[in-house]
Parts: sequence; structure tokens; C-alpha cells
Amino acid sequence: MATKKDLRIGLIGTGFMGRTHSNGYNRVPNFFPDLQYNPVLQAVCSRNEASVRAFADQWGYKSIETDWRAIIARDDIDAVDICTPNDTHAEIAIAAAEAGKMILCEKPLARNLTEAQAMVDAIEKAGVANTVWYNYRRVPAVTLAKQIIDSGKLGKIFHYRANFLQDWTINANVPQGGTGTWRMDVEAAGSGVTGDLLAHCIDTAMWLNGGITDVSAVTETFVKERMHQLTGKMQPVGIDDACIFHCHFENGSLGLFESTRYARGHKALYTFEINGENASIRWDLHDLNRLEYFDYADDGIVRGWRSIHVTDGDQPYMGKWWVPGLSIGYEHTFVHQVADFLKSLETGEPCQPTFRDSLETQKVCEAVIESAKTRSWKDTNVEWNATVSVG
Repeated sequence: MATKKDLRIGLIGTGFMGRTHSNGYNRVPNFFPDLQYNPVLQAVCSRNEASVRAFADQWGYKSIETDWRAIIARDDIDAVDICTPNDTHAEIAIAAAEAGKMILCEKPLARNLTEAQAMVDAIEKAGVANTVWYNYRRVPAVTLAKQIIDSGKLGKIFHYRANFLQDWTINANVPQGGTGTWRMDVEAAGSGVTGDLLAHCIDTAMWLNGGITDVSAVTETFVKERMHQLTGKMQPVGIDDACIFHCHFENGSLGLFESTRYARGHKALYTFEINGENASIRWDLHDLNRLEYFDYADDGIVRGWRSIHVTDGDQPYMGKWWVPGLSIGYEHTFVHQVADFLKSLETGEPCQPTFRDSLETQKVCEAVIESAKTRSWKDTNVEWNATVSVG
């Protein structure tokens, strides 16, 4: 057996995403043993020394830092994984690129298009391997949808619709800013549901259906003021609690997207449906191992929606897991992205989505916010054909 090459990881941020990424690094050697690269949890960084030490002990990191600049300065770090709030992505990524480190960055790429473009420029100037953690591409059923669409089975696409619904901010006493609720602070997050939830929908949509050319959006902030955890004072809320937009895709199809944190009864309802001239596909995160498929070519007496249970070994990623019929879950999408990133280092091919791919998603998000502000259609200036869109 060939000697494996270590990829020494420096993780910055120990919140929810830091946990999912760490689990991915830990599990990938068990289930993707043929990869030439082996992730090594070299160091983890967070500002609180006690909490970062506990995190390192729990997940198996060799050492800790309390300043992200120390991670980047270390000679024993090959790849920097950014799991911090959005307002720090650009500074960390640019510094890491200038230091010649590979970079894996949580989504969205940045708070705004200016920061995102600077990150792409730095990455491409440095020529370092990079990816952004839009993990829903790695749900096997979603990857299977991509394969079916690319095969032409759906024919000409007419409609793409998606939603991402939550309910965790309905209470007006939920604060903004600080640990746990930084997504409620526009200075830290850049936007609300648009950058947090719709960014996932947009990335998946353009991966499956091509570039979005223009948008018309409406947003709403239902609670206008919230207490800020860092100041203890009531402050205006600058993020969007809800967003609805419709759009045109480059292929002529129409898109309809909705996201909110005010849908009582929904913790994480993410669905999409695609309607073509020959067939349709739909998927629901709550039943993530199933892909629903309707084919008009079926005989009329049996024509209807079929439910494809995506657990067989010849379906995307599933050959690495259990026997047919046994399901996997949310956490496995991060294992898949780690595996795909490591494989990309072997082949020299980019690991999708790259920073440049995610810049195009940022363009759509920015156009959505601007459209809602001006109550007008906005062009996205997306250049999807210039990217490699198949992961």
C-alpha cells in the first residue's frame, strides 16, 4: 500500500461548523481508505483558551491557539479551515492565501461582494487549493439529481423552486450579536436569511440548473430592534428575517425562492423541485435519503411520482457506507466534502465549489438584497459558464 501524505489541518472556530468539519476529518480515513491524503488535526483556534482546549481534547487536535494569526504563521499547518463568523472570512482567507496555505471556508464566502472578490483575487494570485463548504451538494440524493439532470432525462427545464424555512428567531427576546446569535447582527453576518439560508439554495440551484441572470426580491425584518449581547443595549436590526425572490436562469427557466426564520413548526425545511418538459424531480432535507422523480414517458396507467431510496452502492457516495437500505445523515455530507477535497489534491482538479464558484452565489445574494431595497429587478452579472459547475 502506498504511503499516505499527511494534510495538516488548522481549524479556526469551534462552534457548530467547527464540530461538523472536525467530524468529517475524523471519519474520512475510516470510510474513504483509498485516498492518498490523510487529514491530521494539527491545531485548533478560538479566543477562549479553556473552551478551545476542551474542543481540542474532544475532537483530537494536537495543539491549540487563541489567535488565528498564529495558525497561519505555523510551518506545520498545510490547510486552514475557516469556521468563524462571516465578518472575519475575508481577513483570514487573504492572510492564509498570502502565506501559501490551502483554504477551506464556511459559507457564505463573505458578507458582501467586495470582500468576496478580494478573497478570490488573493486565492487565485497565490494559486492555492480552496473550497467552500456548501455541503448540501454532497447529499447523495442531491448528487443523484445532478446526474439525472445532466443526462438530459428532464428535457428542457421550465421551473426551479426552493425554500429554506426555520422558526428560531420569532421570539422578540432573542438577542443579536455575540456568541450563538452573531447571525442576527448585520455587522457580523452581512445579511440575514439571504446569506445564511438562501445562499445554500442558490448554490444548489446554479449547480443543478445553471446561472441565475436577474432577480426581483422582497425582504422583511419583523422585529425592528433587539438587544445586542455585546453592548446590552437595544439596537436596530439590520438583517432580513425573511426573503422571497423570483428570477430567470440562463437556460430560460423561471426560479422561485423563499426563506424565513418565522415559519413556526419548521426547524430546517429545505426543499427544491425542478420541472422539465419530460420529467420532474423534488427533494426534501427532512427525508434526505429519498429523491422523488416523475417521468411522463411512463405508461399512463402507472404514471406518477416515484420515490427513489438513495442507499444503493451504485448511487453517489453510498458505496462507501453501509448495505443497501440503510441510511446516512446530515453529518455525512461533510465527510463527503473532506473526501472530495482530498481527492482533488490527488487529481489536481478543483474541489467544487471553489471560491470563484461561490463568488457567483455572492453576486446573486447581493442582487437579491439590492433588489429588495430598490423594489426593482436587478441583474446578477453571474458568469456561471466561466466556472466548472460539476462537482
